[in-house]
Amino acid sequence: MVNCPKCDAVIDVEEDELDEGDVLSCDECGASLSVSGTDPLELASDDDDEFDDEEDEDFDEDDEEDEDEEDEEENW
Repeated sequence: MVNCPKCDAVIDVEEDELDEGDVLSCDECGASLSVSGTDPLELASDDDDEFDDEEDEDFDEDDEEDEDEEDEEENW
């Protein structure tokens, strides 16, 4: 028996049939989950990865703005 890392609902799966990298979805919250380990069985939320990528993109944009401001200051 394994629980969803997002909502903690019990996910009914045959643990012996799962391999690392397999993708599941939680029936309760609809989260996309991947098997990150098999002994013991561990699940990771694929939805978190997408959110992290968005944060990284926002961070990169902020870095570019800071560089532009520094260039403007040097030109004065």
